Amino acid sequence: MIVNTPAVTFTCKLNELDIVVQAVLSRLKKGGVVLLKGDLAAGKTTLVQQVAAHLECEDAVTSPTFSIQQCYGEMLFHYDVYNKGLEHFMALGLLEELEREGYHFVEWGDETLFNILKAARLRVLLVEIEKINAARCYRIIEHA
Repeated sequence: MIVNTPAVTFTCKLNELDIVVQAVLSRLKKGGVVLLKGDLAAGKTTLVQQVAAHLECEDAVTSPTFSIQQCYGEMLFHYDVYNKGLEHFMALGLLEELEREGYHFVEWGDETLFNILKAARLRVLLVEIEKINAARCYRIIEHA
C-alpha cells in the first residue's frame, strides 16, 4: 500500500480542475513527481493540460503514449509508461529525468515506481482519478 499521509479527495467536473491543480502544485512547491493513476479516458492528460495552463505554458499538451516523454517549457515534463512499461522507461534513462528541477507527471505510474522514487528521496505524489458520471474523483496521496 502506498499511503503515507492522509489522502485529500476532490470530486469535480473537468471544467472545475483549478482546485485539484492548486492542491497538487501547493504540495510540490518547486517541483517533484506526480504519478497519475486512472482508467483510460479518466482525465490524466486533461489534468496535465490544466497544470500547463496554470503555469502559463503555451505549448500544446498531448498524451505522451507513443513518445514516452513530452517537455513543455523548462519546468513541465509529461511521461507515459503504459505502452512500453517501466523497464523500458528505466532503460532509456528517464528515471534520471525525474531528478531534474520541475514538475514531472507520469501517467500509469504504479507502486513499483512509487517505491523507487521514494527510495531515491524524490518528492512524489500519487493522484488517483476515478470517473463518476460527468465528474471525476481526484484522490491525492502524498509521500513526505
